[in-house]
Amino acid sequence: MAYPFETPPEAGQAVTVAPGVLWMRLPLPMALDHVNVYALEEGDGWTLVDTGFDTPASREAWVALLAGPLAGRPVRRVIGTHHHPDHIGLAGWFMARDGAELLMSRTAWLTARMLVLDRQDRASPESLAFWRRAGMPADLLEKRAAERPFNFADVVHPLPLGFTRLVDGQQVEFGNRRWRVAMGHGHAPCHATFWSLDDDLVIGGDQLLPSISPNLGVYATEPEADPVGEWLESCTRMAGLAEPRHLVLPGHKLPFTGLPTRLRQLIDNHGNALDRMVAALRESPRTAVGCFDILFKRRIGAGEFGLALVEAVAHVNHLRRQGIVTEIGESDGAVLWGA
Repeated sequence: MAYPFETPPEAGQAVTVAPGVLWMRLPLPMALDHVNVYALEEGDGWTLVDTGFDTPASREAWVALLAGPLAGRPVRRVIGTHHHPDHIGLAGWFMARDGAELLMSRTAWLTARMLVLDRQDRASPESLAFWRRAGMPADLLEKRAAERPFNFADVVHPLPLGFTRLVDGQQVEFGNRRWRVAMGHGHAPCHATFWSLDDDLVIGGDQLLPSISPNLGVYATEPEADPVGEWLESCTRMAGLAEPRHLVLPGHKLPFTGLPTRLRQLIDNHGNALDRMVAALRESPRTAVGCFDILFKRRIGAGEFGLALVEAVAHVNHLRRQGIVTEIGESDGAVLWGA
């Protein structure tokens, strides 16, 4: 793998990564402190790929970008790679501001719109039961039960009705290029990636990241889901499209080449984690939370606990579907798993 652009763009600035293609960054208020967004020239306007959170900091950043690198030209369309708020947060804002067209997969659009409308003041009974079953400690569970949970609408602008659907295998045109759409799954359902038919560009979103692996999580909304299986299938399928020449424009970190190698690493990362879990669960039963040290090989802090929990459940679910692990008891309402 190689990184042709070693220095990311400064706030309010852009880096040209290909003719008519600008790479920009927006701030995120978390450990992963940025999201990459891209603008592709469309004559007198732009197509944007992803938008960042709807926060004062993001809007301020966009005002500077629109006046600076984007030269005051309007946004004609917004492409959402997937439904997560750091990627879709300001799509509705651009639709209202510029009359921009929104392109997403149907599943991503429906999920985003549903979550924008789903406001909760307290964690749902289903979520509390899910966390308890996974092995969340009693004191943390009590704390979560008493506090207002994260709401999608906190950082996502309302999404107006109306979008243009993207489907797997479809050919679309934007940025003076033809692109093949390839859908990935596991990190997010129907996550769109775009493979240029006219040059070496691939727009990867969070499906194709360098140096970090995206979260694969199971939630109370679909507690039996197998995102790990979906992820492994998607990476294997995209390996059939990947070539060393491709320049991947990812949702986080740096643009990179060497995609075939990276896809093998992403597959092996979870394969090795599953092997470690099986070995540990053969020795003694554990809850999903009890597998943190095996999966992540480091201490999980309070800020990471939620993402670690949903990923641990995802790995348990994958092994359970394969018949490798089974439920063998419980402890304080948490399921104990053994191999």
